[in-house]
Amino acid sequence: MCRNIKTLANFAPPATDEEIYASALQFVRKLSGSRKPSRANEAAFERAVGEVAASARRLIDSLETKQPPRDRDVEAAKAKARSAKRFGRG
Repeated sequence: MCRNIKTLANFAPPATDEEIYASALQFVRKLSGSRKPSRANEAAFERAVGEVAASARRLIDSLETKQPPRDRDVEAAKAKARSAKRFGRG
């Protein structure tokens, strides 16, 4: 799993289109093995990002949970603490 792809479901406020696009871009980059496609593959790459983003939006919007929405600030603090522990800064 690509570490740069973040969980976007069940947050308050909900994931933005920009966040979903960024995750879709990371996913397509990982699949293609390319950070930036060649000019010949650019249209296919962008189409794939758009399709993945649209699919991700439908998925996130249709998920149901009984758990209360997570707080972005709390989750960011947890991630920062994990990073500090992992890389010896804490």
